[in-house]
Amino acid sequence: MAASFRTRLARLRVDLTPWRGSRDFRILVVSGSIFFLGSMFGYVALPYQLYSLTHSNFAVGAMGLVNILPLVVFGLYGGALADHVDRRKMLIFTGIAQVAVCAVLLSNALLSNPQVWIIYVCGALNAIAASLQRPSRDALFPRVVKHSELPAAVALNALTMQAGQLAGPALGGVLVGTAGISWAFGIELTGLTIATLLYVRLKPYKVGAHSQPPSLRVIGEGIKYAARRKDLLGTYVVDMVGMFMAMPIVLFPAFATEVLKEPKLLGVLYSAEAVGAMIATLTIGWTSRVHHHGRAVVMAAACWGAAIGIAGLAPNIWFAIVFLAFAGAADMVSGMFRSVIWNQTIPDEMRGRLAGIEMLSYMLGPLGGQARSGLVADLTSVRTSIVSGGILCVAGVAATGAALRDFWRYDARTDEHAVRERDLRAEAEAGEA
Repeated sequence: MAASFRTRLARLRVDLTPWRGSRDFRILVVSGSIFFLGSMFGYVALPYQLYSLTHSNFAVGAMGLVNILPLVVFGLYGGALADHVDRRKMLIFTGIAQVAVCAVLLSNALLSNPQVWIIYVCGALNAIAASLQRPSRDALFPRVVKHSELPAAVALNALTMQAGQLAGPALGGVLVGTAGISWAFGIELTGLTIATLLYVRLKPYKVGAHSQPPSLRVIGEGIKYAARRKDLLGTYVVDMVGMFMAMPIVLFPAFATEVLKEPKLLGVLYSAEAVGAMIATLTIGWTSRVHHHGRAVVMAAACWGAAIGIAGLAPNIWFAIVFLAFAGAADMVSGMFRSVIWNQTIPDEMRGRLAGIEMLSYMLGPLGGQARSGLVADLTSVRTSIVSGGILCVAGVAATGAALRDFWRYDARTDEHAVRERDLRAEAEAGEA
């Protein structure tokens, strides 16, 4: 009985095979973790600095408006670029650009009178560099591990990002409050520099000889490919519907203060989803035995909406925290299966452009969701906004699954795109051997 329990427990844990077997995977994970952790210090310091200089909530929120256009334009362009140039060089050059932007922010913070316009300019430039970088990084993952190891690779990468999401803002907040804003930018600068130096150690990853330079036509081909593939379209639509309908983060201050009467525990509300996501990742081994990834995405996204809706009914803050953690775990499972579909089925020559589209779907849904939840809360109440968002999410995700039958029926063992990529990778690995 004890042996059987240990066997079942072992099946839940994260598979470390990609970490052991691929040097470049280890470099990508370690450098990405350092990059992300360092960026979290700036994530806390920059809005705090803006508010301290302007005493305006709108001035802080305007940074998001400044970032939208660069994200859309350079996200799509960066995806096309990732399908044409050496992705290792893209990581290095965009990393250098982010180091330079952070150095300007640090220099501005050290001035006796920091300039607000410099902060906005640096925010836009950083959004450009990040939008150019992420498609290349995402497009590299299928190249550095075996095709069969992609689910485990996705889980390991997510685990390190979640660790940074938990630790970074907390440490950044303490540092800003005790040592000052410039120290936070200094640590961010150090992290970005170390991560960029690690990218130098990657081997070159050139694309095919017939790749085309970025253009509107090339970008359009990527968009048409994504729209034509209903299994891919489902991953984008489910995520956007789920985030648009049930993204309550903007309501947390009012929820904690006015509804639950626990303003001192506001920070715990923000971290609850990350805790749930990390627990899900640490027990993600069971996903290797799931092959119908489309329906797994739909069911996990519906669970996210249901958990958010129940959290909105919470009689006390600890009830809300538990269900927000459930929501974070469900979102992690949905995101993991979406990533596996992308990495196991998209041809390498299209991977950069599709990564750019994925980045936009990942970011635009939450932005719209925050606007929706805030508007509904102002028109009705905070509880009504959260609960109605959860209900609409479940209904919208279910409707998406019903409308996109190819997505619902997706089976990694038999899907033509997954089989083709699996065969191509097997031939390439045999050739290298």
